[in-house]
Amino acid sequence: MRQIDPRTLWRTMPFAEQLTTLRKARNLSQKALAEMVKVHVTQIQRYESAQIQPNLAVLKRLVVALNVSADTLIFDEQERSPRDEGVRLILQALDEFTPEELATAKTVLQGLVLQHQARRWATAS
Repeated sequence: MRQIDPRTLWRTMPFAEQLTTLRKARNLSQKALAEMVKVHVTQIQRYESAQIQPNLAVLKRLVVALNVSADTLIFDEQERSPRDEGVRLILQALDEFTPEELATAKTVLQGLVLQHQARRWATAS
């Protein structure tokens, strides 16, 4: 089995592609995004070509400028979605719920999470 070098693992992640896609979707030039994020345009070019990655402070500013979550910018769809296919399909179905149905679903899920956490705490004691 091939070993993955953690020093170059980031090159396989979709960050550069996601950054480019999100920037273009918002009709921003590299220069405009650079100005919003307070970095030189060369930095944006390097991020988008996967030559370098931003530090945490710049990453935060990118997320704000692009109006996305850090998860959206950093991880690909499969990494953000539930691993269980059935759960993923159920969560997708929630998009079709009315606001009232969605509120009920949230209440039920919150109750299940609380029940699970209570069991974990009880067995940890």
